[in-house]
Amino acid sequence: MLRLQNLTYHPPATVQPILKKINLELPAQKLGLIVGASGSGKTTILEILAGLAQPTKGEIFWRTKQLTDVELQQLAGLVFQFPERHFCGGSILEELRLGHPELDLKRVKDALSEVGLDHISLKISPHALSGGQQRRLALAVQLIRQPNVLMLDEPTAGLDWSMRIQLAKLLKKLKEHWTLLVVTHDPGELIDIADRCWTISHGDLQPIEPVALNR
Repeated sequence: MLRLQNLTYHPPATVQPILKKINLELPAQKLGLIVGASGSGKTTILEILAGLAQPTKGEIFWRTKQLTDVELQQLAGLVFQFPERHFCGGSILEELRLGHPELDLKRVKDALSEVGLDHISLKISPHALSGGQQRRLALAVQLIRQPNVLMLDEPTAGLDWSMRIQLAKLLKKLKEHWTLLVVTHDPGELIDIADRCWTISHGDLQPIEPVALNR
Protein backbone atom coordinates (compact mmCIF):
# COMPACT_ATOMS: atom_id res chain seq x y z
CA MET A 1 0.00 0.00 0.00
CA LEU A 2 1.08 3.54 -0.81
CA ARG A 3 0.27 6.03 1.92
CA LEU A 4 0.77 9.79 2.08
CA GLN A 5 0.32 11.40 5.47
CA ASN A 6 -0.11 15.17 5.95
CA LEU A 7 1.96 15.87 2.86
CA THR A 8 2.53 19.61 2.39
CA TYR A 9 4.45 21.43 -0.32
CA HIS A 10 5.04 25.16 0.17
CA PRO A 11 8.01 26.57 -1.75
CA PRO A 12 9.36 29.85 -0.36
CA ALA A 13 8.45 31.69 -3.59
CA THR A 14 4.72 30.97 -3.28
CA VAL A 15 2.27 32.82 -1.02
CA GLN A 16 0.00 29.81 -0.56
CA PRO A 17 1.09 26.16 -0.27
CA ILE A 18 0.78 24.15 -3.49
CA LEU A 19 -0.25 21.06 -1.51
CA LYS A 20 -2.16 21.27 1.78
CA LYS A 21 -1.84 18.28 4.15
CA ILE A 22 -2.46 15.60 1.53
CA ASN A 23 -3.66 12.25 2.91
CA LEU A 24 -3.97 9.35 0.49
CA GLU A 25 -4.04 5.56 0.71
CA LEU A 26 -3.79 3.34 -2.36
CA PRO A 27 -3.70 -0.46 -1.92
CA ALA A 28 -1.36 -2.55 -4.06
CA GLN A 29 -2.62 -3.64 -7.48
CA LYS A 30 -5.30 -0.96 -7.54
CA LEU A 31 -5.73 2.10 -9.73
CA GLY A 32 -6.06 5.46 -8.03
CA LEU A 33 -7.37 8.45 -9.98
CA ILE A 34 -6.77 12.09 -9.00
CA VAL A 35 -8.92 14.58 -10.91
CA GLY A 36 -8.27 18.30 -10.96
CA ALA A 37 -7.86 21.34 -13.16
CA SER A 38 -4.54 22.63 -14.43
CA GLY A 39 -2.59 24.19 -11.57
CA SER A 40 -4.50 22.32 -8.86
CA GLY A 41 -1.40 20.49 -7.60
CA LYS A 42 -2.01 17.02 -9.02
CA THR A 43 1.23 16.83 -11.03
CA THR A 44 3.18 18.06 -8.01
CA ILE A 45 2.06 14.96 -6.08
CA LEU A 46 3.57 12.76 -8.78
CA GLU A 47 6.78 14.79 -8.85
CA ILE A 48 7.19 14.36 -5.09
CA LEU A 49 6.54 10.61 -5.30
CA ALA A 50 9.09 10.34 -8.11
CA GLY A 51 11.70 12.13 -6.02
CA LEU A 52 11.75 15.16 -8.32
CA ALA A 53 10.53 17.55 -5.61
CA GLN A 54 10.91 17.47 -1.83
CA PRO A 55 7.84 17.96 0.36
CA THR A 56 7.89 20.71 2.97
CA LYS A 57 6.23 18.45 5.54
CA GLY A 58 4.63 15.04 5.77
CA GLU A 59 5.51 11.39 5.38
CA ILE A 60 5.36 8.84 2.55
CA PHE A 61 5.04 5.11 3.22
CA TRP A 62 5.23 2.03 1.04
CA ARG A 63 3.58 -0.78 2.97
CA THR A 64 4.78 -0.09 6.53
CA LYS A 65 8.11 1.54 5.66
CA GLN A 66 8.56 5.29 5.71
CA LEU A 67 10.58 6.26 2.66
CA THR A 68 13.64 8.50 2.53
CA ASP A 69 14.33 10.87 -0.37
CA VAL A 70 16.71 8.34 -1.94
CA GLU A 71 14.22 5.50 -1.57
CA LEU A 72 11.52 7.62 -3.23
CA GLN A 73 13.55 7.68 -6.43
CA GLN A 74 13.24 3.89 -6.57
CA LEU A 75 9.56 3.77 -5.62
CA ALA A 76 7.80 4.91 -8.74
CA GLY A 77 7.96 5.07 -12.51
CA LEU A 78 6.53 8.31 -13.89
CA VAL A 79 5.07 8.63 -17.39
CA PHE A 80 4.89 12.34 -18.19
CA GLN A 81 2.20 14.04 -20.22
CA PHE A 82 3.02 13.65 -23.95
CA PRO A 83 5.89 11.22 -23.14
CA GLU A 84 6.58 10.68 -26.85
CA ARG A 85 8.19 14.12 -26.92
CA HIS A 86 10.94 12.80 -24.64
CA PHE A 87 11.97 9.75 -26.68
CA CYS A 88 15.74 9.82 -27.29
CA GLY A 89 16.57 6.35 -28.61
CA GLY A 90 17.14 5.74 -32.30
CA SER A 91 15.26 2.46 -32.01
CA ILE A 92 12.77 0.86 -29.66
CA LEU A 93 15.55 -1.29 -28.22
CA GLU A 94 17.73 1.76 -27.57
CA GLU A 95 14.81 3.59 -25.95
CA LEU A 96 14.13 0.73 -23.55
CA ARG A 97 17.80 0.32 -22.68
CA LEU A 98 18.53 4.00 -22.03
CA GLY A 99 20.20 4.08 -18.63
CA HIS A 100 20.03 0.28 -18.49
CA PRO A 101 22.48 -0.99 -21.17
CA GLU A 102 22.85 -4.30 -19.33
CA LEU A 103 19.22 -5.30 -19.77
CA ASP A 104 18.84 -8.61 -21.58
CA LEU A 105 16.40 -9.14 -24.43
CA LYS A 106 14.03 -11.17 -22.24
CA ARG A 107 13.41 -8.19 -19.92
CA VAL A 108 12.91 -5.96 -22.95
CA LYS A 109 10.45 -8.34 -24.61
CA ASP A 110 8.60 -8.98 -21.34
CA ALA A 111 8.03 -5.23 -20.91
CA LEU A 112 6.78 -4.88 -24.48
CA SER A 113 4.50 -7.87 -24.02
CA GLU A 114 2.95 -6.25 -20.92
CA VAL A 115 1.82 -3.31 -23.04
CA GLY A 116 0.83 -5.26 -26.15
CA LEU A 117 3.81 -4.30 -28.31
CA ASP A 118 5.51 -7.70 -28.49
CA HIS A 119 4.82 -7.86 -32.26
CA ILE A 120 6.79 -4.65 -32.98
CA SER A 121 10.34 -4.78 -34.39
CA LEU A 122 12.97 -3.59 -31.92
CA LYS A 123 14.86 -1.90 -34.75
CA ILE A 124 12.31 0.72 -35.74
CA SER A 125 12.31 4.28 -34.40
CA PRO A 126 9.91 5.15 -31.56
CA HIS A 127 8.80 8.09 -33.69
CA ALA A 128 7.60 5.68 -36.42
CA LEU A 129 4.91 4.31 -34.07
CA SER A 130 1.32 5.52 -33.95
CA GLY A 131 0.24 7.82 -31.12
CA GLY A 132 -1.33 4.98 -29.15
CA GLN A 133 1.72 2.77 -29.65
CA GLN A 134 4.00 5.55 -28.44
CA ARG A 135 2.00 5.83 -25.20
CA ARG A 136 2.33 2.05 -24.77
CA LEU A 137 6.09 2.28 -25.33
CA ALA A 138 6.35 5.02 -22.70
CA LEU A 139 4.65 2.65 -20.24
CA ALA A 140 7.09 -0.12 -21.16
CA VAL A 141 10.03 2.24 -20.53
CA GLN A 142 8.87 2.60 -16.92
CA LEU A 143 7.73 -1.00 -16.40
CA ILE A 144 11.16 -2.28 -17.35
CA ARG A 145 12.40 -0.60 -14.16
CA GLN A 146 9.87 -2.70 -12.19
CA PRO A 147 8.60 0.18 -10.01
CA ASN A 148 6.35 -0.35 -7.01
CA VAL A 149 3.98 2.31 -8.32
CA LEU A 150 3.39 3.24 -11.95
CA MET A 151 2.29 6.88 -12.23
CA LEU A 152 0.76 8.58 -15.25
CA ASP A 153 0.25 12.30 -15.84
CA GLU A 154 -2.71 13.01 -18.19
CA PRO A 155 -2.26 9.69 -20.08
CA THR A 156 -5.16 10.28 -22.50
CA ALA A 157 -4.12 13.81 -23.51
CA GLY A 158 -4.04 14.25 -27.27
CA LEU A 159 -5.54 10.82 -28.05
CA ASP A 160 -8.71 10.28 -30.05
CA TRP A 161 -11.65 8.42 -28.51
CA SER A 162 -10.66 4.99 -29.84
CA MET A 163 -7.10 5.30 -28.53
CA ARG A 164 -8.43 6.50 -25.17
CA ILE A 165 -10.60 3.39 -24.90
CA GLN A 166 -7.67 1.14 -25.83
CA LEU A 167 -5.44 2.83 -23.25
CA ALA A 168 -8.08 2.39 -20.52
CA LYS A 169 -8.31 -1.32 -21.37
CA LEU A 170 -4.52 -1.59 -21.14
CA LEU A 171 -4.41 0.13 -17.73
CA LYS A 172 -7.14 -2.20 -16.46
CA LYS A 173 -4.97 -5.13 -17.49
CA LEU A 174 -1.80 -3.62 -15.98
CA LYS A 175 -3.37 -3.16 -12.54
CA GLU A 176 -3.55 -6.95 -12.25
CA HIS A 177 0.22 -6.84 -11.60
CA TRP A 178 1.02 -3.20 -10.79
CA THR A 179 -0.17 -0.38 -8.56
CA LEU A 180 -1.22 2.62 -10.66
CA LEU A 181 -1.73 6.28 -9.76
CA VAL A 182 -3.17 8.48 -12.51
CA VAL A 183 -3.76 12.23 -12.51
CA THR A 184 -5.99 13.95 -15.08
CA HIS A 185 -8.31 16.88 -15.67
CA ASP A 186 -10.58 14.69 -17.82
CA PRO A 187 -11.40 11.33 -16.17
CA GLY A 188 -13.53 10.14 -19.09
CA GLU A 189 -12.83 6.47 -19.83
CA LEU A 190 -10.68 6.12 -16.70
CA ILE A 191 -13.58 6.36 -14.26
CA ASP A 192 -14.78 2.82 -14.92
CA ILE A 193 -11.39 1.25 -14.14
CA ALA A 194 -10.57 3.34 -11.04
CA ASP A 195 -10.65 1.67 -7.62
CA ARG A 196 -10.16 4.88 -5.64
CA CYS A 197 -10.75 8.49 -6.68
CA TRP A 198 -9.91 11.92 -5.34
CA THR A 199 -10.52 15.46 -6.51
CA ILE A 200 -7.95 18.17 -5.97
CA SER A 201 -8.46 21.93 -6.00
CA HIS A 202 -5.95 24.56 -4.90
CA GLY A 203 -3.82 21.85 -3.27
CA ASP A 204 -6.68 20.37 -1.26
CA LEU A 205 -7.26 16.65 -1.91
CA GLN A 206 -10.63 15.08 -1.13
CA PRO A 207 -11.80 11.46 -1.63
CA ILE A 208 -14.79 10.88 -3.89
CA GLU A 209 -16.67 7.87 -5.17
CA PRO A 210 -15.92 7.18 -8.87
CA VAL A 211 -19.64 7.22 -9.70
CA ALA A 212 -19.82 10.85 -8.53
CA LEU A 213 -17.47 11.90 -11.33
CA ASN A 214 -20.07 10.86 -13.87
CA ARG A 215 -22.61 13.37 -12.62
